[in-house]
Amino acid sequence: MTDERQSVAPRLTERSPSMSVDELAATLVPPRQFDTASFESYRPDPDAPSQAEALERIQAFAGGWKPTKGTGFFGRSKKAPAAKPGIYLDGGFGVGKTHLLAALWHAAPGRKYFGTFIEYTALVGALGYANAVKLFSGSAFIAIDEFELDDPGDTMLMTRLLGELTATGTRLAATSNTPPNALGEGRFAAADFLREIQAIADRFEILRIDGLDYRRRDIEGHAAAFGSDTELAVAMDRHASSGETVTYDGFRDLVAHLGTIHPSRYIKMIEGVDVIALSDVTPLTDQTDALRLVAFIDRVYDAQIRILASGTPLDEVFAGDMLNGGYRKKYLRAASRLIASATL
Repeated sequence: MTDERQSVAPRLTERSPSMSVDELAATLVPPRQFDTASFESYRPDPDAPSQAEALERIQAFAGGWKPTKGTGFFGRSKKAPAAKPGIYLDGGFGVGKTHLLAALWHAAPGRKYFGTFIEYTALVGALGYANAVKLFSGSAFIAIDEFELDDPGDTMLMTRLLGELTATGTRLAATSNTPPNALGEGRFAAADFLREIQAIADRFEILRIDGLDYRRRDIEGHAAAFGSDTELAVAMDRHASSGETVTYDGFRDLVAHLGTIHPSRYIKMIEGVDVIALSDVTPLTDQTDALRLVAFIDRVYDAQIRILASGTPLDEVFAGDMLNGGYRKKYLRAASRLIASATL
């Protein structure tokens, strides 16, 4: 792609979408890679018995939505237990928690929602607490992926919201956000989770899921980066020629633009995009910019959009002491997703 064609490529920085309440609610579904996730398609690791045990207990939890039909996990008839209204999947990164959460969402009847902790708190921020309660009230099930424990304010906000919803019959499921570097240390997030949501902790059943991180190889690699904007342009041309929609922005321009849009609307920004091209990536030093990028990358990753970039490898944008601070878990997850998305 020549510089001239590059200059007329669509830009994310030209998109400032607005979304209605109904449109925001419609985004709360599992990511596309989990469109068909089911209990049957989950493959427990035979070397991690807790995975098969978790699957059985989650199926029993799902049984609370319908009369027992005499088919248990091992073919035995079993009565669904009087389960708590919430279930929490606690384990390391890459052990299938999101698959199980999505399978549970697909099994749930009626009105239901699926989103990450960040997506829910962003939506509450966009709508206001009272309107968020109104939106979610009466729903049968709410799934919360990657429950965050590093922001006390947001955690207590969600605790309050979930407390109001479970009081009216809504059932819940959540996953932990144990960071990749905790694998093998026997350190899981259950104790932290219970402490932070103490107001409703007794409503959750904790399921611990052990196992190896199948994406660990991504954590240990680096995001692919082009050595020059000329090489980036060639790659953009290749994807555009195959009929893909490719956007082009300067990295710093995009980061600045994210600050003008509420995170709940990031998903609308990338609608219809197949490939995002970013030039001149440089490390971030502002925590606010970095956290906005994390929220944006979550949306990009869930949409399975490829990223092409020149400059600093994208997994190295969280500079200085960011990876040693309170948001370490967020940045490690984002770095993993940037590595997975930035393929050539």
